[in-house]
Amino acid sequence: MRKIAIVGSGSWGSALAIYLGNKGENVVVWSFSQEEKDLINNEHRCMFLKDSVIPESVIATNNIEEAIDGAELILHVTPSKFVRETIKKYKDFVKKEQIILMCSKGFESETLKTLDEIIEEELPGVRYGILSGPSHAEEVSIGIPTALVIASDNEDVKKIVIDNFKSNTLRIYSSSDVKGVELGGALKNIIAFCAGISVGLELGDNTFAALATRGLVEIVRLGNVMGAKTETFYGLSGLGDLIVTCSSEHSRNRKAGKMIGQGYSIEEARKEIGMVIESVDNIDVAYQLSKKYNVEMPIVESVYNVLYNNLAPKEAVDMLMTREPKEE
Repeated sequence: MRKIAIVGSGSWGSALAIYLGNKGENVVVWSFSQEEKDLINNEHRCMFLKDSVIPESVIATNNIEEAIDGAELILHVTPSKFVRETIKKYKDFVKKEQIILMCSKGFESETLKTLDEIIEEELPGVRYGILSGPSHAEEVSIGIPTALVIASDNEDVKKIVIDNFKSNTLRIYSSSDVKGVELGGALKNIIAFCAGISVGLELGDNTFAALATRGLVEIVRLGNVMGAKTETFYGLSGLGDLIVTCSSEHSRNRKAGKMIGQGYSIEEARKEIGMVIESVDNIDVAYQLSKKYNVEMPIVESVYNVLYNNLAPKEAVDMLMTREPKEE
């Protein structure tokens, strides 16, 4: 058995641990939480995945050096706002033959950097890849067929990840467009939050479809000026992830937006959901990037004003609908 380290014991980290553990891999999960560690080791479950059982072969530890020692793959699965500080915890223990697989989605709000840029700054020369795509933890953890994409500049990384992950319930595609896969995974959360607002306002399927479609246009616009390929956004990490995150009740980004549309505050939404809401953390980043690169992103600007400038959600919809006509 090869050893695989998973850095992070939340819903997605635990789902990956369940999947890989059931495949027979030697999985060690690092958790910063003693409670989550004990839950995995003693009860073989994750507090965020009520219907899933973690294989007894999966071990959790609070010692990050112990987790990554001897691992062929190191899966980084923390909220995006904790990526850099967590990498700093283990960077000195990483060996040149090990591969970092970034499974988080988002940005670093202080610097507007994507997560691959953080890896390159903190771990120069390391082999790494980005794993993304439409993949609710709740479904992966119980074996529902799922397709993901591994993006890397290194062909060996892509081959090793595919070989480690492929099965009859998980299909892995490959891509060389690291920036596109990063941005597709990060920006779709924001559009899903907006889709939730639409649902909360009870605006209907027409509005939902228009929002998702024009949201994808904004993602492509920003992605292009940041160096991503257009076609990437019509694949798994773009359109695929956008569909599942905008439409599913599993999506905490959609759920948070729905609560805003129903009149709840963002603090109330955070409390109700009980997990990190990546869209809320990254709406400001997307807005700042649109200004930095001079990209027109009216949906992003509208939701930014809803969260930060007290714009009423219904008024935001009216403003979007009455903008100057455009050619599609």
